[in-house]
Amino acid sequence: MAAQVLLFAGFIGLWGLAARFEIGRPIVVRSPAAVWNALRDLVASGQLWPHTWSTLQATLIALALAAVIGVATGLGLALSPTLERIVTPYLSALNAAPRIAFGPVFIIIFGIGLSSKVALAFSVVIFVVILNARAGVHAADPDVVRLMEVMGASRRAVFTKLLFPVAIPSIFAGLRLGLIYSLLGVVTSEMIAAREGLGQLVAQYSGNFQLDYVYAVIAVLIVIGTLLNAIAGVVERRLLWWKAP
Repeated sequence: MAAQVLLFAGFIGLWGLAARFEIGRPIVVRSPAAVWNALRDLVASGQLWPHTWSTLQATLIALALAAVIGVATGLGLALSPTLERIVTPYLSALNAAPRIAFGPVFIIIFGIGLSSKVALAFSVVIFVVILNARAGVHAADPDVVRLMEVMGASRRAVFTKLLFPVAIPSIFAGLRLGLIYSLLGVVTSEMIAAREGLGQLVAQYSGNFQLDYVYAVIAVLIVIGTLLNAIAGVVERRLLWWKAP
């Protein structure tokens, strides 16, 4: 812990020195004090909290939708080898597509409200969840599967007693990764066009060359991403208490 604090302090110190001695373009390199003052101004003005809630709301909705649909789809594909062989090439092609480029399309379809942000984030997260859920099922030992079948276990029993428990750690790993991708997708959509959200603040202040405010919003996003990942880690450890570290 002490080493981490020292590392952070060293980073702030180097940042302050770079700003003081004008290492780099002055319009880009803003001092830590300037960023801190910008953050205080955002909090004092009251505009930070509504934008933060808008971003968080879209992030969590997109993750929840991707979790329900993605886990069901991934498990279904893993349990249906024939269907999986048919769908896999198309799944790989869609996963390779730059979904961020579809941001303007989603905005045209859903408008600049909550729906477009959720749609873009969902399109980014869904494939992560599907692939992890499918990989989790495939991680089960095939010899154990065959043994259960030979002993007369039904397909439902094989799934509930073996395949699904084995897939749970991989599913949680996909959801934790998807949480961060969901936040990135929402912020990207907000930067393209939105009524509110932290990404919209970044776009607004960037257009006005107020980079101290831009860095302040980015710092808030970093804190949010770190907290969400930490909370997801705690939930995972509580639910998967039987899993070895």
